Amino acid sequence: MPTMTVEATGSLDTVDREDWDALANPGWRVGDGGRVTGGGAHAFNPFVAYDFLRALEDAGCVGGRSGWYPRHLLVRGAEGGLVGAAPAYLKTHSKGEYVFDYGWADAFERAGGRYYPKLQVSVPFTPAQGPRLLVGDGTAESRRFVARALVALADEVDASSVHATFLQPEDVAAMEAEDYLLRVDTQFHFTNDGYATPDDFLAALASRKRKQVKRERRDALADGIAIRWLVGDEITEAHWDAFYEFYTDTGSRKWGRPYLNREFFSLLGQRLGHSVCLILAEREGRPIAGALNLIGSETLFGRYWGCTEDHPFLHFEVCYYQAIDFAIAHKLKRVEAGAQGGHKLARGYEPTQTVSAHYIDHPGLRGAVAHYLEAERREVDMHQHYLEAALPFRKDGGRCE
Repeated sequence: MPTMTVEATGSLDTVDREDWDALANPGWRVGDGGRVTGGGAHAFNPFVAYDFLRALEDAGCVGGRSGWYPRHLLVRGAEGGLVGAAPAYLKTHSKGEYVFDYGWADAFERAGGRYYPKLQVSVPFTPAQGPRLLVGDGTAESRRFVARALVALADEVDASSVHATFLQPEDVAAMEAEDYLLRVDTQFHFTNDGYATPDDFLAALASRKRKQVKRERRDALADGIAIRWLVGDEITEAHWDAFYEFYTDTGSRKWGRPYLNREFFSLLGQRLGHSVCLILAEREGRPIAGALNLIGSETLFGRYWGCTEDHPFLHFEVCYYQAIDFAIAHKLKRVEAGAQGGHKLARGYEPTQTVSAHYIDHPGLRGAVAHYLEAERREVDMHQHYLEAALPFRKDGGRCE
């Protein structure tokens, strides 16, 4: 391998936007207002785009007192050009990750160890699959180099471990080859099985499930509620004001203090607006609920939901059914609807395993975690088989080919 130099930066403002995006989304270009053009061997992923990660920094959602301190890994070639990278954060807690290691931290610290800080390779507050080992040539060798460099960075910053979450298969293979421990979990994703219209999707469901979906969708809109899809310049600051109210209401009820602030959403709209789909439910012309989605070249990523009025099944309509409609209308291959949520199964979302990788240097902790992961993997596999048996689709092969 040619001579490489490795460094870490505390902010993406030290990195050229086009250099980062050439690694994160090779073949794609993000222009003004988030218009995405181009194409490549890999799908466009908005979460690893420079504009998304930089907006988190500029809005103060990471850094400061957040417990997420940017330590992005940069690999430069012999002539100084950026040839590899990884979005990485030094963390003093385990919040906002969606792959829970609180038990590991507690056990290690009760045994006299120091679990924090740790090095987190991820997109903050985002349980969406995507590239983490960003390499220019796309080779397994280069990915393995970045995986090794992350371990060296963890040692340099005195972190106990490296944790890379929601990985793509190429990164999984590279990190496993570098002695990272693998962990699996389950999410629920909608697969666009060649549906031309939402009615095609409904026709693929078993009769009882199809009737349930129709009833839920009808009841969700029974009180004069209308649905709007907003993308790019259609999203105004007034819309962001309304959505932020929804977001903070959900956040305060679910996890205490929301991770994102109002400024972040304005920056997201300004910099990556055409990769944003804001689905709003309105009654008498006033927004009462909404869901934020980001648009990749193949996937619609559902992220946040909230409401100021409670209506039966409105959550399912705005977050799940409308996301399916959008994906079908725009010929996207799938919808990732976020972490957890077994209730998504009956709405046409299928169980899908996600993978994270964990490098733990301490022999005792590594051994204990490895033993735990073996047992956990068996449980996840058993649960996966159970969920697959409960899929709502017709058993006579009626799904589109």
